[in-house]
Amino acid sequence: MKLRSEVKSYGERTDKSMQTWIQILRAFTKIRAKELKYINECGLTMNQFEVLEVLYHRGDLQVGSITKLIMSTPGNVTVVVKNLTRDGLVKTLPSLEDSRVRIVSITEAGKSLIGGMFGKHAANLTSYFDVLSDEEMVVLYDLLRKVQKAQ
Repeated sequence: MKLRSEVKSYGERTDKSMQTWIQILRAFTKIRAKELKYINECGLTMNQFEVLEVLYHRGDLQVGSITKLIMSTPGNVTVVVKNLTRDGLVKTLPSLEDSRVRIVSITEAGKSLIGGMFGKHAANLTSYFDVLSDEEMVVLYDLLRKVQKAQ
């Protein structure tokens, strides 16, 4: 096992950048695992939850728009929509503007499911950040947004 003093350095700024990235990944992984457990207990996969959530909050959307909003791939979203349609949670409708495009719409059953889940999901997310003050939350958000926008 290497002692900290024996670890190769790539320069103070680079070392801190790598350490920060690891902390972001660790925090994400822990939170994602907790949310995945909750979502699975409700009978959904994470991808199904993400599609239902975006439709619940944004309304009817094309597959391409869903893909961008949930940061997935068109093929994956197509399969998820197919499975959600099979389960009666969404339906697809023809686009009035383009006959090649299908619009995905959440059904009443889908609204009921995601609506029933979302309060606990929101409370879970809030609890994960309870270690931060309101000011720290604003700073964390602003800094992460700044990094994201720069890419």
